Amino acid sequence: MRHGKKINHLGRKTAHRKAMLANMACSLIEHKRINTTVAKAKALKQFVEPLVTKSKEDTTHNRRLVFSKLRQKEAVTELFRDVAVKVGDRPGGYTRIIKLGNRLGDNADMAMIELVDYNEIYNADKPAKKTTRRSRRGGSKPAVAAPVVEASTNEEEE
Repeated sequence: MRHGKKINHLGRKTAHRKAMLANMACSLIEHKRINTTVAKAKALKQFVEPLVTKSKEDTTHNRRLVFSKLRQKEAVTELFRDVAVKVGDRPGGYTRIIKLGNRLGDNADMAMIELVDYNEIYNADKPAKKTTRRSRRGGSKPAVAAPVVEASTNEEEE
């Protein structure tokens, strides 16, 4: 039974696991996407998303909390300066995990984890989001105006 087993230990001792996740989070913030195994990507997602949430409010206390987890001043600066501005209106879900297949050497499941707002491929296709909604009980549909076409007469051609 796995009752109460909330985190994946990834086959490492606590200090090694924390250091590895901190390094991977700094790499993710710096490069905006990294390739790793699926298990590490899922663990990294749980590690980095609360830090991005904290970075949306730029206070000294939040910077110190994030620095205690990341341990790199440049990564903290970039997180609060660039990433927080870009994800400011997003209510959560700052990362995306895309499975890539199996690694050649040991057949491990590989994945790419990326920051959602920095992917131009996915964001380019989407049009601007509609802000209006209609309820299902809205009654009749709004009338669509027909386009106005000016008819040319024989007098104008002569």
